[in-house]
Amino acid sequence: MRLANGYVIRLLPRLLRHDATKGLLLVACAAAALLMANGSWAETYQRVLALPVPVPGKELTLVLFVNDFLMAIFFLLVGMELKRELTAGQLNSRARMMLPTLAALGGMAGPAVIHAALNRADPVALQGWAIPCATDIAFALGMLALLGNRVPTGLKVFLTALAVLDDLGAIVIIALFYGSGLHPWFLLGALVVFGFMGILNKRGVVRIPVFLALGLVMWWFMLKSGVHATIAGVATALTIPSNDSNGRPVMERLEHQLAPLVNFVILPIFAVMNAGVSFGGGGLATLAHAPALGVAIGLVAGKTLGVFGASWLTVKLRLGALPEGVAWRSLLATSVLCGIGFTMSIFIAELAFKTAPNAAPEAAVMAAELLNESKGGILLGSLVSAVVGVAALWFVLPRGDQHTADVPLD
Repeated sequence: MRLANGYVIRLLPRLLRHDATKGLLLVACAAAALLMANGSWAETYQRVLALPVPVPGKELTLVLFVNDFLMAIFFLLVGMELKRELTAGQLNSRARMMLPTLAALGGMAGPAVIHAALNRADPVALQGWAIPCATDIAFALGMLALLGNRVPTGLKVFLTALAVLDDLGAIVIIALFYGSGLHPWFLLGALVVFGFMGILNKRGVVRIPVFLALGLVMWWFMLKSGVHATIAGVATALTIPSNDSNGRPVMERLEHQLAPLVNFVILPIFAVMNAGVSFGGGGLATLAHAPALGVAIGLVAGKTLGVFGASWLTVKLRLGALPEGVAWRSLLATSVLCGIGFTMSIFIAELAFKTAPNAAPEAAVMAAELLNESKGGILLGSLVSAVVGVAALWFVLPRGDQHTADVPLD
């Protein structure tokens, strides 16, 4: 027994560092949420989601606190990753940026067009056009990690860069389309705090607690302004200094400290709180409704066609090149994997069908139904994309350490 315990203790750190662990943990949390939402605990589950969480000047429910505050920490981590990639990583030159950038744009446009086409007759359902646009970084990279060293480095770099840019696109969409009732004075307050943080950065202040405290103040102003509060996480990341006066990495150290909190606490909590799709009433038949189909087909077909089609055009027009050691067939399989939306898709769905506290009962019921159907589409589309994408990569990637050279696509 003692030997077994020692083995588990030695194995645990390796498991926690493995990319696949994060994705599998989210799968487990989503499954738990589905069981609670459709089992004997359904009523208790809904009551827990609705528990009040007081915030100065505003009262949030528990699920809104998770989505507005805890997810701001997730966006802080995403913002730092993006900043690092733009300054010293995979996106620090035009040549490196072109292929993942255009692929990310194509991967957002394709799903949006499909969702809009299927829901054009329903203006309320049409509000969810952006739901299938996002790729889940943790899930997609986790699924890719299941294939181990068979995956060429160039493919990992491409998917990582695309997913980071995809998150940036989702942040822009949230800021532009999913605010509610703009309050200019609070927005001005947030901008003043952001500007002050920028000045501190320019003057060489490197004390992270100062930036995090000011980021919390900016989050409160954003919460009251009507612009979604999670944007404060990205804004805070942009002001955090990369290095101190001695060249030691300040931001990277914070990234390493936050990553376990985000990957193993915040995102699993988010999944439990938001993945509880109830199949009562219409049952699984609701997956055949236009909102669910728009999301599911958008993720599976829209992402694949958008990412691969934009990549093909980018290479054909000589605006960019395939990563070294990556064949077209493996890029196509990876494009399927980009249809794993989960975290960001659920997040956007919550914003798209969020109802005001004083909304009419009929409008609230309709929004709840559309949200539930959209979440069902997210789970279905993400599952199909994960299974088909991993299976396709399993067949097209060469065995061993030798990777197929690029194959022209005429």
